[in-house]
Amino acid sequence: MQRHAIRVQLVDDHAVVRAGYRAVLDGAHDIIVVAEAENGEVACRAYTEYRPQVVIMDWSLPGISGLEVTRRILARDVSAQILIFSMHQETAFVEQALRAGARGYITKCSAPEVLLEAVRQVAAGKTYLEKEIAHQLAIHRVQGHSAPLEVLTAREFEIFCLLAQGLGVNQIAKRLSLSYKTIANYSTQIKSKLEVNTVAELTRLAIRHGVLKP
Repeated sequence: MQRHAIRVQLVDDHAVVRAGYRAVLDGAHDIIVVAEAENGEVACRAYTEYRPQVVIMDWSLPGISGLEVTRRILARDVSAQILIFSMHQETAFVEQALRAGARGYITKCSAPEVLLEAVRQVAAGKTYLEKEIAHQLAIHRVQGHSAPLEVLTAREFEIFCLLAQGLGVNQIAKRLSLSYKTIANYSTQIKSKLEVNTVAELTRLAIRHGVLKP
């Protein structure tokens, strides 16, 4: 390992998955994993303690999502470099991650070399998108597509996804540690922005835009 290796924090709720990614990262001569976290709360505390140069953040975490964790870390440290590592390939997720402040986005089906290159680029202060994702995003923007979901804030998008999955307001409130009234208000705002009246309509919209599998 080089003296000035890139310090990485790995955030994923599956221990076996973290072990596999850690082996890839630690196997590189210029990268070292200094911290791991299995959920958002632990990730925020670990970031404050270890101050990694790059956080590799899974989108889907128990409790608060990787998107919300990204927002919270950046609220504490605007210079944080966060790479989203997700199973989601849809443009809506990529757009939301970038809007939340993430510096990179790759999928979990990426080759190990892609993960290593992404970490190096993000550590250098550059934005990194997996090749296929960058291509899809470019087409989306060039064609001038205006997806309805783009009107949602990062928090609204997170709640939209949970509603589409069938979670009730009480369940979402507990998961995000927010009040019932707050989530109910968000639900109303989301429906209004998307011009839908029911959760069923919201779910169909999520399926149509690839956020939820039919």
